[in-house]
Amino acid sequence: MPPAIETVDLVKDYGELRALQELSLTVEKGEFFGLLGPNGAGKTTFINTLVGLVRKTDGEARVFGADVETEYREARDAIGLAPQEFNVDRFFPIKEVLMHKAGYHGVPEDEASDRADEVLKRVGIYDKRHERFDWLSGGMKRRLLLARALVTEPDLLILDEPTAGVDVQLRHDLWELVTELNDEGTTILLTTHYIEEAERLCDRVAIMNEGRKVTVATPDELKRRGTDTISVTLESPPTTTPDVGPYAHEASVVGDRLDVRVDDGGSTAPQLLNDLEAAGHEIADLEITRTSLEEIFVDLTKREDRSVTRSDASSDESGDAGAGRNGESSGRGRNESAEREQEGIA
Repeated sequence: MPPAIETVDLVKDYGELRALQELSLTVEKGEFFGLLGPNGAGKTTFINTLVGLVRKTDGEARVFGADVETEYREARDAIGLAPQEFNVDRFFPIKEVLMHKAGYHGVPEDEASDRADEVLKRVGIYDKRHERFDWLSGGMKRRLLLARALVTEPDLLILDEPTAGVDVQLRHDLWELVTELNDEGTTILLTTHYIEEAERLCDRVAIMNEGRKVTVATPDELKRRGTDTISVTLESPPTTTPDVGPYAHEASVVGDRLDVRVDDGGSTAPQLLNDLEAAGHEIADLEITRTSLEEIFVDLTKREDRSVTRSDASSDESGDAGAGRNGESSGRGRNESAEREQEGIA
């Protein structure tokens, strides 16, 4: 069985700016995969390449083994996309919007009607089925984008910032729904700026920056790359920083609290307490704090060069498929080229 997504040395140039830099990435069938990165990292360009809104410059991209360009229909029929932008026909009742979407994928009208009802119930807006898009609240609009992605019964569901700007209750409702979908066998690719979301939902995450893959790992593996801080409250404030063993990366004193940064707080704390007591310090309290995934994400991406990355390409990219907004600003040149490549998702 081929992977759900497989890219090899994928490149996308917008004139002189290289938005994707030889990106090689594999998402296995049935996986819940997260894509993290700062604005301008290339996440939306990557997604738009998979769904055919952006024409790659070089490399390979396949969805369940189907090439996204030469086998476009097979690849696109396998994907359901809930994009960042609200790109819905505003003049039709939302049930008709879903039926039109299903019809584009060859679903007969009667079946399309049944599917529309089913997904509207599943996302919780069935009672709004006869209303137009503009009459929905912001949260309902997000639910509709998800329903539209699901009406074709995709094997791969792509969620591009699905909970951006929604309230806490809706965010948790969406988390529960997409978890159920994944448990039922749907492969999910999630882009998000909420680190908690990726940590809670994803089997693995890829961190991107400036069009490059920085790393791929499970959330737990990423957190193990960080350090722990052992905070020891002493009965009497020390006049100088106590000597600690070679296990410490750094030690500092704030009032009566000694903070010691180590690789593994749980295994190191007993040795630290023994060393402090042997040096005559009385211990009042102890707390161990683990590095958060957010801190590791910031550390990994800040090491990368945030400057505009230029390619050797000099050709004009104005002929790429689709039209509209790319959604990730990384310099004026990229935005102007990308303006022509987003708004056409059916």
